Amino acid sequence: MSIVRPYGDTTGDGMVQLSFTLPIKHSKVAEGAAAQLANKMGMDPALVVHAKPMGDGFTFFVVYGRVNHLVDTDQVEVVERDYPLLTPKEANAAIKRSLRRRMVVVGGCIGTDAHTVGIDAILNIKGFAGEKGLEYYREVKVVNLGAQVSVPQLVDAAITEKADAVLVSQVVTQRDAHLLNTREMSAAFRESYPAAKRPLLVVGGPRFDETMADELGVDRVFSRGTTPGEVASYLVHRLTTRKAS
Repeated sequence: MSIVRPYGDTTGDGMVQLSFTLPIKHSKVAEGAAAQLANKMGMDPALVVHAKPMGDGFTFFVVYGRVNHLVDTDQVEVVERDYPLLTPKEANAAIKRSLRRRMVVVGGCIGTDAHTVGIDAILNIKGFAGEKGLEYYREVKVVNLGAQVSVPQLVDAAITEKADAVLVSQVVTQRDAHLLNTREMSAAFRESYPAAKRPLLVVGGPRFDETMADELGVDRVFSRGTTPGEVASYLVHRLTTRKAS
């Protein structure tokens, strides 16, 4: 069936758990406000199961309750993988056969973002989720610029290294900083490169929506849980397809 309802204690009971913070000092009034907010969001009944002060004048809540909403999975829009997953050996062979040189990948965290865990998981040889990062691929040259890279620095590095692809990780998302930084980056690359010569632009992070690639001006958006093998396979597919055309 394509129609589904949340599951909590029993099948189809519609029970969900919601967490949020209110700018209110912890008190009975604060808990009542949390329950009221959850009720207005469609939870009925709404039970505050956890409340914890978060600094001066803030409280974190967990609310448990029932919703009546249904989800039609036939109406869900997602970005399906449209390229084959390759082993490192297969990826190396495809690069060597098609590009006849090493593929150059420049990566980093732009803006004030100092969280390199994501970009390192994809680029560093140690990798992520049991997969080696792109540094492990013999036919890939990786230039990891690290954290807090400005957009002009990223563009300059891509031009200097003759990058085939640019990978950017964004973890800091306050006030949609990840979206603003990505739009600034894509605009800078459009101004600095002819359309046919621009490297592939790939962004990733836990708060990105994979369906927003066109809106952000990039070629691909990867969300949480993406592995180095998925990124490598995508780059190889796109670059070898572009070369063939």
